[in-house]
Order: sequence, then C-alpha cells, then structure tokens
Amino acid sequence: MSVLEYQFMQNAVLAGLCGGITCSIVGVFVVTMHLSFIGVCIAHAAFAGALLGVWLGFDPLIGALVFSLASAGIIGPMADRGELNLDTSIGIVFSLMLGLAFLFLGLMSGSRTEALNLFWGSILTVSHRDLAFLGAVTAAEIGLVLAFYKEILAVICHRQVALAVGIPATLIFYGLLFATGLTITASLQSIGGLLIYTLILNPAAAAYQLTYSLKRMLLIASAFGVVSCWAGLTASYLLDIPSGASIVITSCIIFALATAFSPKRKVKRWQQA
Repeated sequence: MSVLEYQFMQNAVLAGLCGGITCSIVGVFVVTMHLSFIGVCIAHAAFAGALLGVWLGFDPLIGALVFSLASAGIIGPMADRGELNLDTSIGIVFSLMLGLAFLFLGLMSGSRTEALNLFWGSILTVSHRDLAFLGAVTAAEIGLVLAFYKEILAVICHRQVALAVGIPATLIFYGLLFATGLTITASLQSIGGLLIYTLILNPAAAAYQLTYSLKRMLLIASAFGVVSCWAGLTASYLLDIPSGASIVITSCIIFALATAFSPKRKVKRWQQA
C-alpha cells in the first residue's frame, strides 16, 4: 500500500475509478443495442485524430476528440438517411479511420514513441488534465443517465416505438453515440486506442450475463469496470507488465467467470431440455 503515497499512482487509481465507470455505462448501451462494433470504430477514430495531432504538433487530445465525435456524428445520419444497415455504416467509417490512422503514422518522421503510447495507453502516466477531463465526462454521463433513464430505456427497447410516442429517440440515439466518442477520448491516454473498446464491451457483457434489469446491469458493469482497472493496475505494478493490456485481460477473465456462473445459461439449458 505504500505505493499509493506516490502522486502518479493516486492519479492512476482515480483514472481507473472514473474510466471503469464511464466505459461500463457506455458499454451497457452498446451491448443492449447490439452495437458492439461501434466501440472498435470510434476507438480507431480517436486514435487517428490523436496521431494527426502528434504529426502536426498540436494537442493529441483535441484531435482524438474531434475525430471521435465526427465519426459518431457520421454513423447515425449515414444509417438513417442512406437507408443502410447500421453495421454497414459503422464498417465504412471504421475502414476510413483505420486508413487515416496508418496514413498519419506513416507520415511521421523520427521517433514514434508518443504515437505508440497512444496505441497501448499507460494509466501510470495520466496527467492532472487527463484526470480532470475523464472525471468531467464520468460525472456528465452519470447525470444524463439519471435524468433521462426512462427515455434511454425506451430507445433501447424499441427506437421506432419510442419515436412514435413522442420521445426524441433520434436525439437520444445520437447522444449515446457522442457519449461513446467522449468516453473513448477521455480514456485514450490511460487504456490506449487499441484496447479501449474491450474495456467498453467486456464489463457490460459480463453484467449482461448476470441480470435482466438495466439498472442492475449498469451498477454491476460499473463495478466490473472499476475492478478490471484496479486489478489490472495492481498486476501491472507487481508483474511489471503494460497497464492497458493487464486491465483488458482482467476484464476478459471477469467476463469468462460471469459467463460460467450465469443464471441465464441455466435457464437456456432448462428451456432446451
């Protein structure tokens, strides 16, 4: 416990708390709306924007924020107005962002250390500014979920029915996309562009195995997300391994355990029998 006397470790613990909560909240919506691939898409968009910042010499966080929000803003209208399947829209934007990421990486001259740090992430190097941004995003997401829980639940259950009864379903759906972009941008430094979508998906998928209630799913997923970050951070410190990778592996273990002991599996077996 003496390691917690260091400022960098205190920042890492707080980043794990905020990142675990905010990624898991977004992850619940991604999992329940069957949009798992969107995390991959926006994560690569944030990574491409950050690489542009590194290449041109401006703040990578600004580039990540612009690219992630832009990709979220493109996916929804492309699916709605272009009459495309949502997965198709996500795939098109993903291929564009992946191409841009490799382009910006190839155009860099000299050392690519900063770019690789964004690729893998390092929760142990989170700055006060990164932590403040992550905390603000976490607080905003919790507040919006509490304020619009019923509307969000209606959109998750059936977007067209929610629209028919007067709920601004399109606005809420786009808001969830933008929230995903903000979450990924805020967590980019600590988790990394390559791994962040797994932290969004795994705790939420694990919670989905254990309950049918959306409220309980949000709480369980948040707990799993925080545990993944803190346990992964501990493993990273003790074993001297990359923090982002250890956090993601921990979240995978939690998902495996939740699946193994899922009451839904027992119900499914009973129905099949």
